[in-house]
Amino acid sequence: MTWSEMSPLLAQACWDTLYMVGWSTAIAVIAGLPLGIVLVLTDRGGLLGNAAVNKVLGQIVNITRSMPFIVLMVALMPFTKAITGTTIGREGAIVPLAIGAIPFFARLVETAVREVDGGLVEAVQSMGGSTWTVVRKVLVPESLPSLISSATTTVVVLIGYSAMAGTVGAGGLGDIAIRYGHQRFETELMWVTVAILAVVISIIQFAGDFAARGLHRRGRGGPAPRLRFLKAGPPSTVMGVGSAQTTLAETADTRPAAQNSEAVGSPTRTP
Repeated sequence: MTWSEMSPLLAQACWDTLYMVGWSTAIAVIAGLPLGIVLVLTDRGGLLGNAAVNKVLGQIVNITRSMPFIVLMVALMPFTKAITGTTIGREGAIVPLAIGAIPFFARLVETAVREVDGGLVEAVQSMGGSTWTVVRKVLVPESLPSLISSATTTVVVLIGYSAMAGTVGAGGLGDIAIRYGHQRFETELMWVTVAILAVVISIIQFAGDFAARGLHRRGRGGPAPRLRFLKAGPPSTVMGVGSAQTTLAETADTRPAAQNSEAVGSPTRTP
């Protein structure tokens, strides 16, 4: 097979792969991020400690992650057809790809969020911050570099899943490698497909690592975060603190003056 014959096949296969991986990644991030945060919040000692909810969600995540993707894809065919109207092609592959990636990304999110310093959480809570405030102001921003790395890992895994989805007619680079490279013994096309996959994965991994390092460097070398009071105290308390500080300041200011006046008024002793 000549290059002029391979190039249209490879171009369409690359577009199909990016289409499937892009949509499934977006769905996995949208659904997996809150799921991972809920697993942390409902854990023992969490802000929303609920053992029953945590165990149910944990078991669902574990069962879904334990299934090989080929088995999961075949098992979800009726569900996929009910949603997309087909079980083949790139549209038919997005549903199992997303469902397979959601628990994977959720566990990565859970690990990233658990690394956040608990002292920051306690500081926000001590200033009257709610659970939503803790999540929005502390958990997500502080774990953002790890979340970027987790999303990068998920994209790389989904590229491998999309190649496996080619075995059931999902299209993409995996379908080209199987139908032409394996079944028709087109060795050159097979190695070109492998090279394209390697280049795409390397670019995605480099971009994700670069973004994560940039966020980590900026968070470590930037200015210290400013914590402000989330709830002001009663007016009497605030006024009392202010008056006390004013009294102390006035006392500190008048002491040197009194000492100076005493020194001036006292008679000078001559030897």
